[in-house]
Amino acid sequence: MPLRLDPAFRERLAEAARPLIGMWVTSGSPVVAEICAGSGLDWLLVDTEHSPAGLETVQSLLQTIAAYPITPVVRAPSGDAVALKQLLDLGAQNLLVPMVDSAAEAEAVVRAVRYPPRGVRGVGSALSRSARWNRVEDYLAKAGEFTSLFVQIESTAGVAAAAEIAAVDGVDGVFVGPSDLAASMGLLGKQTHTDVTAAVLSTFEAVRAQGKPVGVNAFDPAQAQRYLDAGASFILVGADVTLLAQGSEALARRHPPDS
Repeated sequence: MPLRLDPAFRERLAEAARPLIGMWVTSGSPVVAEICAGSGLDWLLVDTEHSPAGLETVQSLLQTIAAYPITPVVRAPSGDAVALKQLLDLGAQNLLVPMVDSAAEAEAVVRAVRYPPRGVRGVGSALSRSARWNRVEDYLAKAGEFTSLFVQIESTAGVAAAAEIAAVDGVDGVFVGPSDLAASMGLLGKQTHTDVTAAVLSTFEAVRAQGKPVGVNAFDPAQAQRYLDAGASFILVGADVTLLAQGSEALARRHPPDS
């Protein structure tokens, strides 16, 4: 009997009556991922850019998360075509590609995640989890239906080109990264600075004008609400490792060691 894959994140966004709220999974731990998957949030971002997670770990995390009604998105380490191919083959249906600064870069990423003739993705579905080892009927013909692609704008160049990036056919949405954006603006570590916020909001306007959903990273609750009020369709409001660090520090403050 042919197997079915979960709806792509693109479809979840299109059907949602409210913004989708998510968190990062960067620890690489399947146990932590399972705890986060059962939280009641809408989506999880499994990171491979700033985390220790390799291919085997990502596959394990996706297998763990699959038992829960939450949508995983995997952030690739870069827009490298080989890296994207490998993530797709191990079963990542939804990709986020960091550091996209131009429409040309976005077009190259689109080609990397599509099979010929639309793109250059290598054919290995019979050997991989993406097609459940050929148990997903017509996977090669329908792969584009099962996957979604989001690109990350996180530089002044990306902000300037936001409309052109969002307009690229095959880009399903844009995610804004205020931390690297702040760094590119000479405001390292000041992602809530008024100038950074203004750049994020201008990106929102440019992307939404192209009819694409736009998301953002915002751990500060007030900043998160500001971006939601400005039309963010999806947002990340925390991370597994941050919650653990802050929670353990809070315990230490309540129970300080003897002086």
